[in-house]
Amino acid sequence: MTQFRTFVREPLVQFLLVALALFAVNRFVNGDHGASEPSKRIELTVNDLRQMTLMWLAQGRPMPSEQQLRAMMEQRVGLEILSREAAALGLDRNDEIIKRRLAQKMEFLFEDLGQLQDPTPAELGAWLEKNPDKFKQPPRVGFRHLYFSLDNQGGMARQRAEAALAKLGRSLAQSASAVVAADPFMFQDSYVDRTPDSVAKDFGPSFAKEIFSLRPGSWEGPIQSGYGWHLVFVDAIVPERMPALSEVEPQVKADWLEAQTRVLKDKALMDIRSRYSIILPELNAETTNALLSGPQAIPAQGEP
Repeated sequence: MTQFRTFVREPLVQFLLVALALFAVNRFVNGDHGASEPSKRIELTVNDLRQMTLMWLAQGRPMPSEQQLRAMMEQRVGLEILSREAAALGLDRNDEIIKRRLAQKMEFLFEDLGQLQDPTPAELGAWLEKNPDKFKQPPRVGFRHLYFSLDNQGGMARQRAEAALAKLGRSLAQSASAVVAADPFMFQDSYVDRTPDSVAKDFGPSFAKEIFSLRPGSWEGPIQSGYGWHLVFVDAIVPERMPALSEVEPQVKADWLEAQTRVLKDKALMDIRSRYSIILPELNAETTNALLSGPQAIPAQGEP
């Protein structure tokens, strides 16, 4: 009982109690008997207690003691009483947060009712073929570079890079540092198995676009990045390719299940929506002007 008193002392709980009292007085004074009477039976099962315990443990706490379990049950009873009384008094009406939460629970219900069987290999193969852009493997590149800073030697970075390229000739990537003197780079001097997006993230989009057009096996450039100028030695370029189903089956299956679940949810919503008469305002210049100028009465129009 001590825990229940503590629960009742919470500011939010006191606010709800005051609101319930005001609504109850208003209903008595105005003779409003339309609201439904909440059920007076509250039963907590072992399964309810198990769920509360799991939520408790999920917060990184140790197993609750008997006193803590009793406190959790008292808090649940208090919450149940206040929520039932609030619903009976119509406090849940026109509340955007409650509407969103209930709509979310309905969507979860749609998902539970529409549990899908695992797709067959044929269905997955067809899905992969139908959506190639989702699973296509991007090209990849491995390269080394020599960096010439814009801040060194009076901003002659490009000219220095061009002179260094002439000296390098057919030099191998490993021996380049012995042939020319480049500037130290703040990140890596070599990169392996990089996609266009990852290269663009490090060096910029124009650098990434140009590097995938270079010939592997020789020094090329100069190529400009946001840092300065670079001579680049491409070790290898792997072109874009479409993977076999066996390589991406988990991703294809997850995408297929998500798409099919969305179809089931949309169908369930449309089936329910068809049982409602829906009236919406017509979207026209008059409506737009009314929205911009403030609240005004706009004649409702039937949904087309």
